[in-house]
Amino acid sequence: MKFTALELAERLGGRVEGAGDVVLTDFSSIEKGKEGTLSFLSNMAYEEYLYTTKCSAVLVNEGFEPSREVETTLIYVPDAYIALAELLKLREQTDRPEPGISPEAHVHPTAVVDPSATIAPMAYVDADAHIGANSVVYPQAYVGRGCEVGQDCHLYPHVVLYPRTVVGDRCIIHAGAVIGADGFGFAKGEDGYTKIAQTGKVILEDDVEIGANTCIDRAVLDATIIRKGTKLDNLVMIGHNCEVGANTVIAAQSGVAGSTHIGEWNTLAGQVGVSGHLKTAERVTLAAQTGVLGDIKEPGAILFGYPAQPYMKAMKAAAKYIELPEMDAQLFKLKKEVERLKETVEQLEKKNNIG
Repeated sequence: MKFTALELAERLGGRVEGAGDVVLTDFSSIEKGKEGTLSFLSNMAYEEYLYTTKCSAVLVNEGFEPSREVETTLIYVPDAYIALAELLKLREQTDRPEPGISPEAHVHPTAVVDPSATIAPMAYVDADAHIGANSVVYPQAYVGRGCEVGQDCHLYPHVVLYPRTVVGDRCIIHAGAVIGADGFGFAKGEDGYTKIAQTGKVILEDDVEIGANTCIDRAVLDATIIRKGTKLDNLVMIGHNCEVGANTVIAAQSGVAGSTHIGEWNTLAGQVGVSGHLKTAERVTLAAQTGVLGDIKEPGAILFGYPAQPYMKAMKAAAKYIELPEMDAQLFKLKKEVERLKETVEQLEKKNNIG
């Protein structure tokens, strides 16, 4: 990357205040910046660093007004965070491997690879697979028989696509992810468990990102579907026959059991667990370590705890849980007091009866 501040502003539809001819060759955080780098300010908690940063230029939101003098060049854009994302994507594109099939890769004669795609050394593309334009299959990734990979996709090292997996355009699958392994399906009998063949597939729609070592199981008959724009973190588990709605985000170590339907724009924080055969409404938020045992029918619900409860109710319950030792001591004291009063009453009753 090598641009002037003015060139970046023109590319981003922004404007410059300061030295427009300053040359930018890399990125850095605003607090650790150095000369020649570009940073950004979108969270005002970091504003103090703007006045001391060594960065040569900083992206800021249109409408931002510094509270004191700024030495660095400011590039005003509609949204600094989104502008940064666009620029980082641009740098990623410039770092892309050269297109073509490495002589050290294995590509089956019946596979179809677009001439602009990259198949790196030690990658394996099986029979009847299709790799779209500008996609990259990195070393030691495996694309199974009959898989379809769209345009501008990245399959990082050790990604495994089981047969018939469908990947849309602009998808990113990080290292070690396994897409399309058998679902956890067994029939219990007197002599043990009989495996139920998993003959379906997995479909990732456009603009899906899958984190490292995440697993998505294929369906029994039809398809496990991850809808467009959804982002899954590292170490996420999606069971067979699930459907994850568009633009949903699921954080690390979360798991969704089989045949569950997650609604659009849901947010599952870290270590959330969702039981099987359930449905969630749109824009549901599940706080970290929430356990979902039933359908969530209210759009926009925010839940926490195990089992999942409305957030504020769960937080109050959690606060009371901390007080349980003191409450137990108070209860024990009250119990002793009641017993003492009961003995006193019995003694008075006896005395009155004798009299």
